[in-house]
Amino acid sequence: MTDLTRRTAFQLAAAAGAGATATSLTKRKEVTTFVFVTGSNGVASGDAELTLRGHRTVGVSLPGHGPEDQLHVAYQAPQDLAKLAALPSTMAGVTLDDYVEATVDVVRRVSRYGPVILVGGSLGGSTITKAADEVPHLIDRLVYIGAYCCTKLRSPAEYLETPEGRTSLGAAILPGVVGDPRVLKAIRINWRTNDRKFLDAAKAAFMAEGTAGEFLALLNSSLPDESLEVSSADARGRKDAWGRVRRVYVRQSLDRVIPPALQDRMIREADEATPGNRFEVFTVRTPHAPTRRTYREITKILDGLAK
Repeated sequence: MTDLTRRTAFQLAAAAGAGATATSLTKRKEVTTFVFVTGSNGVASGDAELTLRGHRTVGVSLPGHGPEDQLHVAYQAPQDLAKLAALPSTMAGVTLDDYVEATVDVVRRVSRYGPVILVGGSLGGSTITKAADEVPHLIDRLVYIGAYCCTKLRSPAEYLETPEGRTSLGAAILPGVVGDPRVLKAIRINWRTNDRKFLDAAKAAFMAEGTAGEFLALLNSSLPDESLEVSSADARGRKDAWGRVRRVYVRQSLDRVIPPALQDRMIREADEATPGNRFEVFTVRTPHAPTRRTYREITKILDGLAK
């Protein structure tokens, strides 16, 4: 092989490699990122199964929601309830705007890699609605999983006062409150109590269909403190921003915290507000806190949205 021929071969190989690299980068930029916003007392988490299916997933670290911020030896066993009741809360004064700011920051960072699907569960619905008001052009879809979507009424608290909301069993957590919320500027729940009456009521509300182990795992992954302000904040989206982002609602037909009738009301009111951009609706037979088995169905729905 002559030097000229050898040089030409090297140049062609380099060009092919550059093309392959460019193709790889293009493919990388087309990967969908699912951004998950937790509901009350949750921690940031993604979805390992979605990652195995080729997507990117990330959970938003909401202000004050780090386990390192909230967990204390007084919360361990044996518990020091007097001390636990008096500990300052990192959730004091945290607002819906703070949640939105953290979420928008994540959306901005991941949007450079491809489409963004923003997912909110339960109270996280308020956050994703207001995040869509801020960056509608960066969000491919909004997904509400048994979550609040406020349109005619301003807040989740107001929706719970409706006929559809009054059947909610969410008040089951109130006997677990530790400390004075007016002093703490937050609501603190002792999820690690061994009070059988509280545990039975909470399981009936959040995960009646789950095993005892699944329910205890849920409690042990829940943070004690939540903001006092988020559930009553104005969480209505603007028609010219939130209203133009494609949206999906995953109805949870066994939900006893946000009852199906309330989910249906919020879906209907949102569709009336933006008739040209209606919810795509799926129904999963699952309680408010999905079991491992029923969450697989939700993952399958999410995977399909990215195709």
